[in-house]
Amino acid sequence: MKLTLRQMEIFLNVVKEGHLTNVAKQMRLSQSAISMSIKELENILGSPLFDRINKKLIINEMGRSFQQEIAPIVKKLNDIEYEFKNTVNKGMVRVGASTTIVDYLMPPIICSYMNNYPDVKIGLKEGNTKQIVELLKDGQIDVGFIEGLVNDPAIIKEVIGVDELVVVTADTSLTNPCFISSIQDRKWVLREEGSGTRDVFLDYTKDKVDHINIFLELGHTESIKSILLNHQCLTCISRIAVKNEILNGKLIHVPLKNFECKRDFIMIYHKDKYHSELFEKFIGFAKTMIQQMLKENQEEVHSYNP
Repeated sequence: MKLTLRQMEIFLNVVKEGHLTNVAKQMRLSQSAISMSIKELENILGSPLFDRINKKLIINEMGRSFQQEIAPIVKKLNDIEYEFKNTVNKGMVRVGASTTIVDYLMPPIICSYMNNYPDVKIGLKEGNTKQIVELLKDGQIDVGFIEGLVNDPAIIKEVIGVDELVVVTADTSLTNPCFISSIQDRKWVLREEGSGTRDVFLDYTKDKVDHINIFLELGHTESIKSILLNHQCLTCISRIAVKNEILNGKLIHVPLKNFECKRDFIMIYHKDKYHSELFEKFIGFAKTMIQQMLKENQEEVHSYNP
């Protein structure tokens, strides 16, 4: 085979950056070396991959087809190289998690794992479900933990637990059982678009209400809780996130009739992800701890709400 991995990496970087100068700086090569590599690649393939327009390289239809074919190959080879540099108990696992999981489940998992395996480092990135999926597809994380809906053939999904969403408020007038349609016009504070919590709640209620009066959208669960404690409004949120506030009476769990909104906690990874022993060991540990924490939370719910 005449094609080299280096040529393919240079080609993909030129497509991404659009400027030879930027690629040369990033790869610590001369601009002439980048240009020569592209020309050699085109000679091997027997077809131009870029159109030269006003001294700029513009990827053409052949280049786009070539990019589509080699991008997953280069990503997989880079993954293999990265993973083989790490032993099972030494290295780094890059984790992404959506807000509820980052705030209330992931910290004890990471601390416990790193205490048991001090030579393993965990890199953690936070985002909503949509953002975590994009990080995974871009190769910026190894595994993601989300609570939203994913429909992408490149993503492998595994349900690892079930979470309950509850409607809460600080408004003491909402202590009697009611239907959600009777409070749809009150002020609601929800997560931003792309949030798994928001998507699940709106999908669940679409046949129960005409609309939800969304008064405010925020990007973080703790911000929503702060608003609720100081204003007469409502939200739908993970029970895990408001367990303490309900227990100490700061927030009220609105007793809604015919309302049982649950969603899956999902572990995701790319279908082309290389499964090293380090990767398998961490995800097994994380799944076990998440399931145990959800079980303990459910037992606490039954203890104060028999």
